[in-house]
Amino acid sequence: MSSNNLAIIGAGLSGLALALALHKQGIPCTIYESRHASLDIGGAIMLSPNALRVLNAVGIYKTIKPLGFEFTSLYFYTDKPLDTFEFGDREKYGYDALRIYRYELIDALLAATKEKSIPIKYGKKFVKILSETETEVTWEFEDGTTGSAACLVGADGIHSRVRKHLYPDLEPRFTNAVGVTAAVPTKQLVIPESYNLPLTIMNPKRGAFVIAPQLSDGSEVLIGKQKRAGGLDREGWNKLMDDKQWCVDFLREGSEDFPEIVQTAVSNISLNKINLWPFYVVPKLDTWASKHSSVVILGDAAHAIPPTAGQGVNQAFEDVYTYALIFAKCQGKNLEHGLKVWQQGRQARVDLVLELNAQIDARRMPKDPGSLSTELESKPFDLAWLYSPNFEDMVDSWLEESSTS
Repeated sequence: MSSNNLAIIGAGLSGLALALALHKQGIPCTIYESRHASLDIGGAIMLSPNALRVLNAVGIYKTIKPLGFEFTSLYFYTDKPLDTFEFGDREKYGYDALRIYRYELIDALLAATKEKSIPIKYGKKFVKILSETETEVTWEFEDGTTGSAACLVGADGIHSRVRKHLYPDLEPRFTNAVGVTAAVPTKQLVIPESYNLPLTIMNPKRGAFVIAPQLSDGSEVLIGKQKRAGGLDREGWNKLMDDKQWCVDFLREGSEDFPEIVQTAVSNISLNKINLWPFYVVPKLDTWASKHSSVVILGDAAHAIPPTAGQGVNQAFEDVYTYALIFAKCQGKNLEHGLKVWQQGRQARVDLVLELNAQIDARRMPKDPGSLSTELESKPFDLAWLYSPNFEDMVDSWLEESSTS
């Protein structure tokens, strides 16, 4: 392989979107994926305006918009309305939020990469970096072959192999929580007129129960709860997934303590509509790039964000788009400086998301009787900074500020 292009490890959402963002900047790349085909797993994901702005910029928003369920707010209840969290608004931010199946988004990204003749090589499992300089990185695949490029980007998720080159001893930390979800027909739910969807019902004894419409007509909903769980290896998770009846039992457990809408939601659950989602986090990392700036990580490989504000995949899309802008502006000049500026700018936004998570938790978690409200609980949500970024202007400001500091 010619070493004048960029290599991407991982053909998931981040890797495919990065390839399209680089193509938009005129930067050639090749994607390498360990599996022999694109992964068709997982349920629907929620995309907020910041991510949809990226997907529009790379040319697939019009394709995916008719495939998902559009909405503007998430609603929270106890035995009465508790809180509302805005997740999109076409008039305010340019886009309503979109809930879409992961595989449909993957398919749209794949079609766009094919249309632009971006090569994807399957069955190529990255093992390790062999050597790197300021102009070239060489690595090894599990089949014994090697590759080289001007830069290698690890878009390979929370259990990133590329991250091992930067942090050999780092392992993502399991939070001892796993999301147990299922998809059921909306028509089986008894929905009170006073309830709005998507919703989360908070119960001090049973935790939170989520109901979120999906499919373009809202004819299906995701239902789900979180379960405390000990750490399991891959074999353990596979064993759990082989026996999904426990997931159905868990979703039904304690439903009598929730309103009727939950009881009807769990009344008929298909085993082939079950998904498990273990929650992992990584600590804040000192750097997302190697010494020579030829190996970079992004998305969940660089920062795994708790799902409170629903920003995990949305922030990954911000990563890839701003990385492509920085790389285009700094390649052949001062890429090392550009990547430091990029990481600082992106980490600042990730930190703001973590602050938003804390604010959401403070407003929704059960309170001790007689406890006083905190500033986080009473502080109104200000989401324009999150949902209305101009990424081109943002990157220019990062670079300009760094040149004058």
